[in-house]
Amino acid sequence: MLKWIALVIVVVIAAGLLYVRLAPTNPSDWHTAGDADTAGDTTTINSHRAVRPFTTSPEDMLRAVDLAARDTPRTQVLAGSVEDGMITYETRSRLMGYPDYTTVSIIPAAEDHPAFLSIYARSRFGKGDMGVNKARVEAWLDRLGPLVMPAS
Repeated sequence: MLKWIALVIVVVIAAGLLYVRLAPTNPSDWHTAGDADTAGDTTTINSHRAVRPFTTSPEDMLRAVDLAARDTPRTQVLAGSVEDGMITYETRSRLMGYPDYTTVSIIPAAEDHPAFLSIYARSRFGKGDMGVNKARVEAWLDRLGPLVMPAS
């Protein structure tokens, strides 16, 4: 009896791991840009968003972020392109293959603010991302160097 219980537990865990790795992703669920009218960072238990003014053209800004994203291990484009003005990337964790989605977009200038770069990273599964989304966003911002200005 104990062997059967152990076998059921192993099968349930394996099924969960396979689901995380093989579950289909609907790009339209993740390829969305939020609104912002001020620079700054917002962090939740499963996400991190950085909004920054930048010092180059919107196209050059997106190209620079795209290079940083494509150099990130286990990261690929899920939807969008530089030409579209918005790109969503999927980054999978090394061990378990958990997917995180990061959307990069340009928020156009308005009367009360300049144009902003928005990088919004969030987890698909689980409760708590252990800071990996914030770390990824900050690494991309560091790589952009003088192309982005401080939030305040």
